[in-house]
Amino acid sequence: MIDFEINNLTKSKIDKKFLERVAKKVLKVVELKNIKEVSLVLVGDAKIKNLNKKYRKKNKKTDVLTFDYGEIFICLSQAKKQAKKSGNILKKELSILLIHGILHLAGHNDETKKDFNKMQKKQNEIWQKIT
Repeated sequence: MIDFEINNLTKSKIDKKFLERVAKKVLKVVELKNIKEVSLVLVGDAKIKNLNKKYRKKNKKTDVLTFDYGEIFICLSQAKKQAKKSGNILKKELSILLIHGILHLAGHNDETKKDFNKMQKKQNEIWQKIT
């Protein structure tokens, strides 16, 4: 069993129990090798931009960043914007981003358009399985 922990570094309140349930369901579907713990960190725009610049050499905000050692960063403000734009509720958007991060931990890549589309399809399949 993989341990899962959430750290909310924003001032917004989120339903941690809901995200824990989502993570546990996803981790039953997605096999992670050599990872014993997954940590989700919710951050703001400045933090995600700094991480993106430092580790990916991209000086811009992003919605989710994943690090191989089991840490997933989600930008809460980006998630809120995307939820509004797509007509999702925030819980669904956070769930999709969490699935996305876990897929990265499992070795999936989305750097090319083809890989991105393949990963989106996998994300949607997992979302359907866990809801």
